[in-house]
Amino acid sequence: MSAALESAVTPPLRAAFIGTGGIAAQHFIALNERDDVQIVGMADLNEKLMHERCEEYGVPQAGCFTDYHAMLDALKPDLVTVCTPNSLHAPNTIASLEAGAHVVVEKPMAMTVAECRAMIAAAEKSDRELCIGFQFRYDPKTQFLLRQREAGFFGDLRFGRVWALRRRGIPNWGVFGRKELQGGGPMIDIGVHALEMCHFTMGSPKPVAATGMTDTYLGNSEASSKVHADWAGWDWETYTVEDLAVGSIRFDNGAVIHIESSFAAHHEHVGTTMDFQVMGTQGGAKWSTSELFNDANGYMMNSQPAYLPKHGWTDYFRKKLGNFIDHLRTGSPMGAPAEHGLMLQQMLEAIYASAERGGQEVLID
Repeated sequence: MSAALESAVTPPLRAAFIGTGGIAAQHFIALNERDDVQIVGMADLNEKLMHERCEEYGVPQAGCFTDYHAMLDALKPDLVTVCTPNSLHAPNTIASLEAGAHVVVEKPMAMTVAECRAMIAAAEKSDRELCIGFQFRYDPKTQFLLRQREAGFFGDLRFGRVWALRRRGIPNWGVFGRKELQGGGPMIDIGVHALEMCHFTMGSPKPVAATGMTDTYLGNSEASSKVHADWAGWDWETYTVEDLAVGSIRFDNGAVIHIESSFAAHHEHVGTTMDFQVMGTQGGAKWSTSELFNDANGYMMNSQPAYLPKHGWTDYFRKKLGNFIDHLRTGSPMGAPAEHGLMLQQMLEAIYASAERGGQEVLID
């Protein structure tokens, strides 16, 4: 049933926002386009921005709150989208679930594995649904590779190589350089996107152990902050996250994923280079080019699809939010369940813990 037809027979889901900053704008666009969703409220400490968002998307000013608890109590929304800094994901999500709302929370799921488990427990106790904002798994390239795995093209997937690298790409806005608010740097901010796509493509196996290394040598340097770059001039004095992180994760099926991620590193490309490769017993693939690698009739073969759908930034949010809404309305499969968010957090936490222990392997429970 189409969203338009279903909205004629079922009341629209009443949606509210906690956090109205940059990433929330994409959520607003995606939800505001749907006939089966009505945006009824927003909560943010930045009153000026919040009121501007309300006016832009036709939300009554009475729906604006600086206290998200007050918003939840007053509006009792069906759906809450959490678009706040990482340190607030868990309290925002748990409060929303306890208030009776379904929740979609931006990535990463939380700051710690313990917080993720508390969020899942709150969802189970309240009998509400919790979705994680892993939008890149809806990319046509990711979906293409997923279909190849499901069809058996790769055989047994044994290895994934993941990278999300910036030469000088420390955000000069927000709190991306503050570990106490973000939980980490490039690994938890951009590395998580490529890692979750690769893990998803490989069938979401259970992680059992990880090793890692992190280093900071550019982000906390005043001289580096003045190097000519698109995002020059970040707050180097409050910078406490890593510049570069690398890690290796083992899974219960014997597979391994290696990841490299940087905000600032001396490598060849300017801008963000995000990609992953998978290698199996029968074939392999590269995400960015949608190339497939296998043997056929005595030859090593590289092939690509003749066509994949075009995809823009807002399309990611249309698809991930649309998937969650369809799940709530029809019971269709959820594309990014909370259990996947927990596994990603386990990987990230173990890599960081290993780095703190000089690269010692850390077991994942």
